[in-house]
This record gives sequence, structure tokens and C-alpha cells, in this order.
Amino acid sequence: MTSPLVSAPTVEHHREALGIGETRPRLSFVVDADASWRQRSYEVEMDAGGVTTTSGWVEDDDSVLRPWPFAPLGSREAVRVRVRVWGEHADPSDWSGWTHVETGLLEPGDWSAVMVGPLAEVPVTGVVRLRRELDLPAPVASARLYVTAHGVTEVELNGRRVGEDAFAPGWTSYPSRLRYLTYDVTEHLHEGANAVGAWLADGWYRGRLGFHGGRAQRYGDTLGLLAQLEVTLTDGTTVTLGTDESWAVHDAPITATSLYDGETHDARAADPAWSTAGWPTEPTGGVRVLERDPATLVAPDGPSVRCAHEVAPVAAWTAPSGAVLLDFGQNLVGRLRITVAGASGEQVRLRHAEVLQDGELYTRPLRFADATDTLVLAGGEETWEPRFTFHGFRYAEVTGWPGGTPETIQDAVVARVLHTGMEAAGEFACSEPDVNRLHANVVWSMRGNTLEVPTDCPQRDERLGWTGDIQAFAPTAAFLYRCTGMLAGWLRDLAAEQEPDGNVPWYVPYIDTTPQWTPPKPGAVWGDAAVLTPWDLFTATGDTDLLARQLESGRRWVDLVDRLAGPTHLWTEGGQQLGDWLDPAAPPEDPAAAVTDPALVATAFFAQSARRLADTADVLGLEDVAGHYRSLAGRVREAFLGRWRAEDGTLTEDTQTALALAICFDLLDEADLPAAGERLAALVAKAENRIATGFAGTPLVTEALSRTGQDAAAYDLLLERGCPSWLYAVSMGATTIWERWDSMLPDGTVNPGEMTSFNHYALGAVADWLHRRVAGLAPAAPGWREIRVEPRPGGGLTHASAAHLTPYGRASVAWHLDDGGALHVEATLPTGTTGTVLLPGGEPVAVGPGTHTFTA
Repeated sequence: MTSPLVSAPTVEHHREALGIGETRPRLSFVVDADASWRQRSYEVEMDAGGVTTTSGWVEDDDSVLRPWPFAPLGSREAVRVRVRVWGEHADPSDWSGWTHVETGLLEPGDWSAVMVGPLAEVPVTGVVRLRRELDLPAPVASARLYVTAHGVTEVELNGRRVGEDAFAPGWTSYPSRLRYLTYDVTEHLHEGANAVGAWLADGWYRGRLGFHGGRAQRYGDTLGLLAQLEVTLTDGTTVTLGTDESWAVHDAPITATSLYDGETHDARAADPAWSTAGWPTEPTGGVRVLERDPATLVAPDGPSVRCAHEVAPVAAWTAPSGAVLLDFGQNLVGRLRITVAGASGEQVRLRHAEVLQDGELYTRPLRFADATDTLVLAGGEETWEPRFTFHGFRYAEVTGWPGGTPETIQDAVVARVLHTGMEAAGEFACSEPDVNRLHANVVWSMRGNTLEVPTDCPQRDERLGWTGDIQAFAPTAAFLYRCTGMLAGWLRDLAAEQEPDGNVPWYVPYIDTTPQWTPPKPGAVWGDAAVLTPWDLFTATGDTDLLARQLESGRRWVDLVDRLAGPTHLWTEGGQQLGDWLDPAAPPEDPAAAVTDPALVATAFFAQSARRLADTADVLGLEDVAGHYRSLAGRVREAFLGRWRAEDGTLTEDTQTALALAICFDLLDEADLPAAGERLAALVAKAENRIATGFAGTPLVTEALSRTGQDAAAYDLLLERGCPSWLYAVSMGATTIWERWDSMLPDGTVNPGEMTSFNHYALGAVADWLHRRVAGLAPAAPGWREIRVEPRPGGGLTHASAAHLTPYGRASVAWHLDDGGALHVEATLPTGTTGTVLLPGGEPVAVGPGTHTFTA
């Protein structure tokens, strides 16, 4: 038997463990061992400045989110840790590689710097730069920069940008939680004269947000910077430079920037030396101290936004208007980087949109987002990319390019794709190219809508963290990407934004918008994110701490719904119900006018959230709490059946969504499930396999069919190409998931509805069914400790596969049908897991780690 290999440990849900906020961070590690090897124990070694400490022999067969075995870490404490494991035999594995772990500033008193902003008023969309020099009397041993802002910032030291993060410090519930970032800037500094410079722009803090034009300055009217540079010199002394009234303000070459409207950059005013020592330009003003309670400063839960990759245009041509159009072949989120040469003062303008109509860029769906970037040339050749804006687009219109032809412009432009820096975790493929394209569309929509918060759309004047969208999509999201860190932080904001009565806003962070959404009223599906999304993340990761942290938030929500439903336990009054939002039968001007009774949707989600809250309390060992909510869920279920159960075991509310909810939320008696499944399949056939569900029903309709033995109908739904259907959008050239089933009409024109987006991930929640049913890969226990392999071939598919980077390592399933119709399955389970394989017509087979093959 070969010795197992152990990965360097990971820390909580961080990609890099620098500047973390946990004093006792949990550790996870992946073991790669022979199929017969079983972990019996592990040991963690910590090195703190050359002093090593060991956990000793920890008898534990798990390797995910293991408790910190040492004394709690303090502020600024830097250590490195590594792991080794034992199986049933006496000899341990080799040590893993080292992982560096460093805390940030954990106590309010650790901050000596204060928030400062310009003395003079800065117009909205304006950008300023703050600057300060410092002298270091000896060489640098190590240095850390802790930074946050009212607005968004990029910091430079001695002419060199710090980090790769975009839109730092991001968007949180600013009054309650302002994130700060930590950077290792040791290599940026040197003995002698140094300079610190920070760009400061509106971002979400001060920029225009909201629909119908929105408004600016929702959180404050003054830009602010809070930065603390701590330097340890080789002679052992320390130097600290923090923002205070000694900093100076300088104008910026960015004359205007907005998340919605784009950015204008005057390169004639740019000087790369501005953040170097001795820069001779006089400041344009001073700064004043701003109020910011350091107790509200928090370390990140997950990664920041970064450029994930680049996409070159696939085509370029001249539009009827005379502008050059670029097609990137993919609806994406980010911005352009261009290399252009021309005379001083010439202007290159870049406009962005998701679709074309009548041969031109079509911007009506953007509503009040201008999505235009402008570069004023300095003279000569230059490479430029906006700093503080992003766009959702497939097409770009270019005007003013000096001497440019479509061919030369195409070669000089690249799209930089931006999203929160999550690690990719899931794959899927099958024999039907259009289904593969559908799955790719889901992935691209997740990328585009996970920029800082889980948004509804990335292109128009909205881009808000709608709770219902991520509630529907969370199981799919957690399969495709390691998004728990990002969503855990967002759930903290959700709890912070909850109203005293327990109401969850429609979107988080919450801003007041139109009368329809302000003040927020309780609404099913959306508010249920307080309970269902933490549970989905627990299912994906096994993280009980996350459940414990969000328990009170979930209880407050369910208790509110319980009060609204009253003694009938039917949520028929109170709040505002969107029902099965964007059911395709709803008219363009009224997307809530679905065919399914909103009270049924609300009551079904009430029952499901109460049940999941009981499950949560069970996991946490809270028997009384679990019993209370289990009993409540039972009473809601009884009320649901009393109101909507038909005599034949189906429902009086005869819709795809109603039946899907009842089946998947366990609201029906076991004896009624066959009839419910048959009726759901009949409704699908009656609709000629067209989809008839919106945000509430779509994530569940194919799963409901599979649970009741109606896989053929589920495949009919999946593979239908008529409008409305998933593959209709693919047939129309979609490269992301649309907001509406018919965002583009069959004649190639855009849906006339005021709310029409071409990048909206909620209806892509069907990918969860592709993973767990078509390919047959799903967790059977929280955190994938147990894995279920249950492929359901159908629809004429000849092969399918899926893989997921579980907390224990990579799990995969691949199946194909041979010419004789036999099913061949190969499943690989990582060390530390067990599984059950269930093939059509067969009995369950228990399997352990390793690769297994089956034929049926």
C-alpha cells in the first residue's frame, strides 16, 4: 500500500488566508490514498516564527472543517500549518505542504488610522486620489496594508498597484459591516523615501443605484479612505502610517465613473509617477476626518472580485450607422482593454449591450444604464482599461478609433471577465450539444451575477442582490463554484438588513427604490432565503457553524410568516406575494400574474422553511427548537392538504408549479405521489412539453417528475425547443440564461417588457437536475461525506458525465449506452467518502473510495 498524499490545508472558506477574521480557523485537507485506506487520525503542526507546536494525535476520521487545535490567534498573528494522517497502520503519511495563515486587525483598538475624505466636495461620478509620502530608515523585513473605503479604491505604492482586486472593499450592508482587505506589501517598499497613493471612486457607496434612474449617495455624500500601513524593518523597529489629516488630495485623470454609466478617462492628465516619492505636483486640496466606527470593520469571508480570464472578439464589422461592432461570442460581465494610437485629444468611445437589433447595438433593455466608456488620448500608443465600472455585454460598439478598421480594432481589443474570485468546482457534459450549451449558459450566468453579491442581472440599472434568485439557484451555484465564502458574507448582510419583525428585504444589501419595493413587504420564495440558502450551503459543505450563525435569522423569518398565516397556517394574507414570478403565461407588464395561486406558493414555502429550520436545529442539537418547528411544519402541511388536495390525490390547483412544490416539499402523502407525478407529466404533455413555471416552480419541476418516476416527461421538458423552453433560448443563440423565457421573441426582436434581461441565472436552476439526475451525481450527506450515484438515462442521450470538487476531493460519474442498449457507468469517489450506486432496475450497491465500474 502506498503512503497517502495529503494536500496543504485550506482555511475556512478562504482562497488565501491572509487578513482573516477568525481567531480559531477551521482547517480542511484532501487525502489521496489507495481505495482500501481509511483515515484513523491526523496531526496538525503549527510554525509560529520558527517555534513549532503540534496538535498531537487527533483521533478523527474526518478531514473537513476540523477544529483549530491551538490557542486562539491574535491580531496580525502569522503562522503556517501543515497536516499528516494515519490509517489503520502505525506509520503516518508524509507531511503536507505548508499553508500560511494570518489574521487581520481583529479589535477596534488595532486601528490607529482614521477615515479621511476630501475637504472639498467631489461631484457624484467624480474620482479623487489621496497621497502621502513616508521615509523608512532601514530595509524592510515585512509590511502589511489594511485598507477600506467609503466608495471603491485601488492603492499604489511607489508606482506599483497593490493586489489584483477590483471594486475593493466591495458592497456590504455598509452601516453594519464594512469590509477591509489585507495586503502583503513587503516587496513594494524600500529603505528611504516611499509614497502611497489611493484612487477613490463612488462605487456602490455613493454611486447611482436603483431602477428608473435610481439615485446616488444612498449611504453617504463623501468619499472616504481608511488605510493603515504597518512596516517592520530589518532592525526590528516598526513604522506605521495611517490615513489622517496629513494626507493630500489630487485630481484624477478619470473625469467621471459610474457602475451603470461607464467611465471617462483623460489620458492627457495621467502621470504614472504620481504614486512615487518626490512627485512634484502640488495637491489640489486637503482632507478631513470622517466618522467610521472601527467596531464595524470586518475581515472578508471569501475572495474579492478579480479578472478571471480574457475573451477576444470573434467578429468585427461596420454597422449601418458607420460604427464598428465587435462580437465577443459570449454574453459576459467585465470591461474592455484596448490598445490604441492617435493624436492628443482624440476620443475613442465604447458602448456595450447584450443584443443587436436591426443591425445595431440595442440598448433599450439597459434602461437608464448608459454603459459607455470613453478614452481621451494623450498622443501616441496607449493601453487602457476602465478602473471602476463594469458592464454586461456580448457586443461592443466602437467609435472615434483613429484610422481603425474592423480588423485592426478586433486585434486591439480584449474583454476582461470580472467576477468574485470563486474556485470552479463543477462540470457536466452529455451527448446533446444544445444541452451542453444550456449548461455553459448557466455557468456564464453565475459568473456574471456573482460580482460582489449574488445579483439578478449585471447590465441594466439594477444589479441588486435579490434574495429569491439565489434561493432558487443556490444548489446549482454550490455545485458549480466554491461560493460558500462569498454567500456566507452575503447571509451576514441579510441578517443585518432584516427588519425588527423578521422581514427579509427583497434584495440585500437593501436600498429604497420604487414604491413597489419600498418599504419591503414579506414575500415567500424571496424571504425564504434566510432559511433555505444556509441549508443548501450546509448540504454542499457540511459547515455547521454557518447554520448556527444564521439560525436566529431563519427563526425570525419563519416566526414572522407564522404570525402572518395565523391559526389557519395558510399564508393567504399579509405581505406581498410575487408567486411564481415570470411564469411564461404572465403578461410582459405584470410578471407576478402567474397561473398558480400565490397563496399556495407562499404556504408551500412556509412549510418547507419550517421543516428546514427544524432540520437545522436537529443538526445543531437543539431538540426543543427542532421539535417546535417540526410541529409547525406538520400543521402547515395539514393546512395545505386541507385547502388544495383533490380527491384523487392530486391538487385542486392544477398547475406544473403547484404539483412540483407539493412533491418536492414533501407536502403529499406517500400514497398520493404516483397520481401527482402522473398528473404533472400529463400537464407537461398537454403544454406540448413547453415550460409553464416561473421562479418558484422551475428549480423543482424536473426533479418532481424524476421523484415520481416520470423521467421521460422530465426529458421531454428539457429537450423541447419551442418557446417557452430552456432550449428555445439556445436555439436563438443565447450564451447565458435569460430573465424571461422569451426575452427574445421568435422573430428576433426583444421582448417589449420593461424588464428584459439576457443574463439572469434563476431559470438556470435546472442544472441541479442535470447534475444529480441526468449525470447521476449528488451528495447523500452534508458536505458530500456520502455520495449518491444514480444516473437516469433518457431523452435519447447516449452519454453523460459530471464531476464535482467536493470538500474531500474530486468525485465524478460518467455513463454511456452501447449499441446494444447496455448502460455502462464509471464512478470515482474521493478518499474519506462512501457512496451508494443505484442503476435503473437494480438494487443499491454500497461503494467506497476509488473508481468503480458497472454495467446494467
